[in-house]
Amino acid sequence: MEARSDSSTLARGRLAVLSAHLAASCAAGDFAAAALVPSPVLAQQPGNLAGSLTVLDGRTGKKYELKVSEEGTVKATDFKKITTGKNDKGIKSYDPGYLNTAPVRSSICYIDGDEGILRYRGYPIEELAESSTFLEVAYLLMYGNLPSHGQLADWEFAIAQHSAVPQGLLDIIQTMPHDAHPMGVLVSAMSALSVFHPDANPALRGQDLYQSKQVRDKQIARILGKVPTIAAAAYLRLAGRPPVLPSNNLSYSENFLYMLDSLGDRTYKPNPRLARVLDVLFILHAEHEMNCSTAAARHLASSGVDVYTALAGAVGALYGPLHGGANEAVLKMLNEIGTVENIPEFIEGVKNRKRKMSGFGHRVYKNYDPRAKVIRKLADEVFSIVGRDPLIEVAVALEKAALSDEYFVKRKLYPNVDFYSGLIYRAIGFPTEFFPVLFAIPRMAGYLSHWRESLDDPDTKIMRPQQVYTGVWLRHYMPLKERRTETDGDRLGQVAVSNATRRRLAGSGV
Repeated sequence: MEARSDSSTLARGRLAVLSAHLAASCAAGDFAAAALVPSPVLAQQPGNLAGSLTVLDGRTGKKYELKVSEEGTVKATDFKKITTGKNDKGIKSYDPGYLNTAPVRSSICYIDGDEGILRYRGYPIEELAESSTFLEVAYLLMYGNLPSHGQLADWEFAIAQHSAVPQGLLDIIQTMPHDAHPMGVLVSAMSALSVFHPDANPALRGQDLYQSKQVRDKQIARILGKVPTIAAAAYLRLAGRPPVLPSNNLSYSENFLYMLDSLGDRTYKPNPRLARVLDVLFILHAEHEMNCSTAAARHLASSGVDVYTALAGAVGALYGPLHGGANEAVLKMLNEIGTVENIPEFIEGVKNRKRKMSGFGHRVYKNYDPRAKVIRKLADEVFSIVGRDPLIEVAVALEKAALSDEYFVKRKLYPNVDFYSGLIYRAIGFPTEFFPVLFAIPRMAGYLSHWRESLDDPDTKIMRPQQVYTGVWLRHYMPLKERRTETDGDRLGQVAVSNATRRRLAGSGV
């Protein structure tokens, strides 16, 4: 316990150093505020919104009363009774991208995009980033409350005990192409874990397997423990180096950096300041409500599939450049701009729709992303250790120019979490293709908390969205010889033939 107390003291000391750096930055005019100011707090929690919704169907003149829940929702299935007759299956809600559809009720995360608020289990993200650790936050997301001293010790021990990865899985990673994308490696490894842990597969052990708290908690500890080890093995694979065994004597973030940089030296210790920065970044990325990849995790889990397959699907969704790979686009944009002097020309290009502004705007936030505020404050801490990235000057100037331009203000385009995170990752020394992996490691906590919540939700059903059919209504089979070529139909595109294939086909006897 003494070591844990020392770790806590060290963390508080690093926060003091971080505050000092930020204060110095503000004095120099780099940033607008020195402290990690909490996001706005609503005057009061919305009250009971229960009631009824009266719908008058102008097609039939019929009136319907639909029940409104305390949270202000209407069951989509209630619209099915609004029909024009026998052949009408009822009203459906057409919602591309699920812009206003809530498939679940959850107590894990709260977002108010208009006010720039993000809270985990009611705690403002700014407070957690300043005072907590990633594993403490992961416990909060999973079980609903911050852990006591004893609970945290047991939690950290359990995760450390499950940090080793089966040798067969490491062998699979080593046999992948040398230039395999690390996210592809992570997706494959997560899926393969289900094979290495058949005891966690409901398809083999029975559909009620996850009703056991002991079984659930074991999978949670396994995944949180093994993901950094898998990610480190993928990183070392890029460098042509063998995987390194994890250390049980370091914090979560320190252990990850140790596996990346120790070269097998068991006495190596990562820089505690960089480890703390990484821990804060992990906190910021741990959870974000029903985003694309979290929705994918819950969607897959609703079928009763094992948790590893469900999370492999979530990581696959995160792989997309519109989701987990957005910060790479920010770096490319800043590199293209090059210098502060080129910003006015770039801004005009964006306004004329000739250039794309990456890292600004968000599907949810119509205000300053609270995570971006925290990340912005971390930049100087990293630069004080590894040197200042010249692109930070371009980023700060670009943000200032955009937020003072009516075009961006009117459209509520503010910096999001990706705007500064890529710069920090690059400054720490991570290649751009590894950025989404750094997103995926902490997001496992969010995925698992939603998986766990869905198992106890009585409303959980296998997800089966409706569609609006727009195809041909009815036609009958026609024999092949009677069919004609449809000039407007889809055709197989020209498949490229390699020169090697041409060479082979040019020979005889083939």
